[in-house]
Amino acid sequence: MSTVDQEHVSATLTVAVPAARVFAVLADPTTHAAIDGTGWIQEPVDRAPLAEVGQIFRMAMYHADHPNGDYRVANKVQVFDPPRAIGWLTGQEMDDGRLEFGGWFWRYDLAPLGPSGTEVTLTYDWSAVPRSIREYLRFPPFGPGHLANSLRHLAGLAGHVSGG
Repeated sequence: MSTVDQEHVSATLTVAVPAARVFAVLADPTTHAAIDGTGWIQEPVDRAPLAEVGQIFRMAMYHADHPNGDYRVANKVQVFDPPRAIGWLTGQEMDDGRLEFGGWFWRYDLAPLGPSGTEVTLTYDWSAVPRSIREYLRFPPFGPGHLANSLRHLAGLAGHVSGG
């Protein structure tokens, strides 16, 4: 199921995987390129598992429409509530080391459905993006099936994680 409004888009999928396992995959930056599936995320620059609100993790990216093609994003963990929710703001690190965030946010909400099932909702929210950025970036920057595809990739990865 997917929903879209003027400021956010979300998709929900029920997976036959425990919430803790799904959360562990989401908290591992090395899985994000495979979850995303667009080819935009290349690899993590920071590989440490996500562990707390305020943590910064960077990703090497590629997009044909980006002025440089290859670029980096800096993500700041905003929500960390294992195994129920995880989310981050995406921005960039400036030449002087400052971090600037554009106002868009990724969030996963996990609702356990017994010991071996989880309802996962992925939300992309751009409600805090200022007009100056909206003048040159289209929101959302991906097609309507992207979030549902990402959730299917997540389910596949979580189903293949050893342990539990």
